[in-house]
Amino acid sequence: MQQLKPTYDKNCGCRVCRESFTTKKIRTRFVKVFNYDSDFCPIYSDESMNPLLYYINTCPHCGYSESEDFSPYFPPGALDMINSKVVDAWIPQDYCQDRTIPVAINAYKLAIYCGTLKREKHIIMAGLYIRLAWLFRSIKNDNQEQRFLKLALKEYSESYMSDDFKGSSISETRIFYLIGELSRRTHQSEQAVKYFSKVIELQSRSTEPKLIEMARERWHEMRQEQKTAGN
Repeated sequence: MQQLKPTYDKNCGCRVCRESFTTKKIRTRFVKVFNYDSDFCPIYSDESMNPLLYYINTCPHCGYSESEDFSPYFPPGALDMINSKVVDAWIPQDYCQDRTIPVAINAYKLAIYCGTLKREKHIIMAGLYIRLAWLFRSIKNDNQEQRFLKLALKEYSESYMSDDFKGSSISETRIFYLIGELSRRTHQSEQAVKYFSKVIELQSRSTEPKLIEMARERWHEMRQEQKTAGN
């Protein structure tokens, strides 16, 4: 009997050039999460079975890159911008096979560029930036991890201010927690404490007690650190 491979081919249609292509995805049965970091970064038992590597679909024909969370809608002028900045500059490359971390990083950067040109929602851009930061964390590149955590933080903050997270899978409790945690990880202590406090204030009406508990733990840790530093 033929052994089942961890990856399979998913059929995609490019929204820009209208060509069809297949791209690799990982079968869920092969994905084993060992643990999570405090910003929800999944830690996999086998890093080669990391579905984050395949989160972006990159069209081999024109270079347009997106996640499945992207909106099918293109605002006026966005297609023209993508055609002139991405498609016309595209040197054919194949991102549709098994991916290494460096290849996945390039795919995320392409999707971030396309998402920016397309004016995707802040909550979608935040998701790209935080996942890219996690990939850099997995290869211990602290500078790049910090760079993309800061960009994710900016987008989560903009998303909260503009309410564009509403209707997504991210709740108000979670967005407050993420702003707090990314502030903490990028050494913005005052802002971190402020947003962890906001999470704790939601405890009476939140349906996510685990997040309340995590925020309380972070808040106490930070208060303790501030006291120790003060002494």
